[in-house]
Amino acid sequence: MALRPIRELGDPVLRTPCDPVRSFDRQLADLVRDLEETVDHPGRAGLAANQIGVSLRVFSYNVDGVIGHLVNPVITERSDETQDGDEGCLSVPGLFAPTVRAMHCVAEGVDVHGESLRLEGEGLMARCLQHEVDHLDGKVFLDRLVGDARKQAFRALRG
Repeated sequence: MALRPIRELGDPVLRTPCDPVRSFDRQLADLVRDLEETVDHPGRAGLAANQIGVSLRVFSYNVDGVIGHLVNPVITERSDETQDGDEGCLSVPGLFAPTVRAMHCVAEGVDVHGESLRLEGEGLMARCLQHEVDHLDGKVFLDRLVGDARKQAFRALRG
């Protein structure tokens, strides 16, 4: 089992957009396995490759007892209906803040073998898809915060 250490806020890899996967080889299979094994713990809903220091467009998820991955994901649909629940991030440990996300979301990409894959979800799954694609674009959930939630989160970060 390859439980990989999580990079935390301040590490430049988290702010750098990830490169698309071009080689569907043993290295990608190893990365996907590591992502799925690292996300397979209570309280972990998703993990992007850059959170373990690999700047490739791949993430894993662990929602409602289902663990999987998506390579080269693109959000193709977002509902107009939103959710505004607390969101946290493994790269920003201990901080949770109300974050507005679409209630329903669709992400499309491919699997570890290069076969087309479409993930769709509501609630937590929709939040996870949006959160992880943000990571791959070099963004963290703090970038989505507004108003008092943003002020409180950054105050908490400063200690």
